[in-house]
Amino acid sequence: MTSDHDAPHEGPIKTPKQLIWAVVFAFLVPIIGIILLANYVAAENKPAAGSDGMSAEAIAKRIAPVAGAPEVKDASDLSTLKTGEQVFTAQCAACHATGAAGAPKIGDAAAWGPRLAQGFDGLLHSALKGKGAMSPQGGGDFSDFEIARAVVHLANQGGGKFAEPKAPVAADAASAAASAAQ
Repeated sequence: MTSDHDAPHEGPIKTPKQLIWAVVFAFLVPIIGIILLANYVAAENKPAAGSDGMSAEAIAKRIAPVAGAPEVKDASDLSTLKTGEQVFTAQCAACHATGAAGAPKIGDAAAWGPRLAQGFDGLLHSALKGKGAMSPQGGGDFSDFEIARAVVHLANQGGGKFAEPKAPVAADAASAAASAAQ
């Protein structure tokens, strides 16, 4: 009794011509597949699911300068100078609105009482030069006149009765602008 597994083994390739065709196709099929895949990957205008990352607007946004155009202030033009409230909102509110880093909160008369006793000049000096955790000008880039306005705004909210500082004269403003540019 002879079983099938004892019979001689035969493969699908029976002639040398079939072997040559099998070898050629074994090499050509992967090469053609690689070429087609490379063409697909390199093709332009492929739709990306939910992405506009390669649009002209997205590219321009990614390569745009971080800071944008510089703001040039004319110290002799008083209309370009910020008010005390604008400076407070832009620079001081980060700490003085929340009390962060031990800063006295705006409107807290108890916290501002001892500070108001220093007078306007003492408060302005602290604002311009820094005090405790507060860096000079609170880290901002404002003129001394703008900082003085912010000090008056902040102190008056805490119970002070300081008058708005006088606008600098054009000559003083020009010298202040020159010193700020250095």
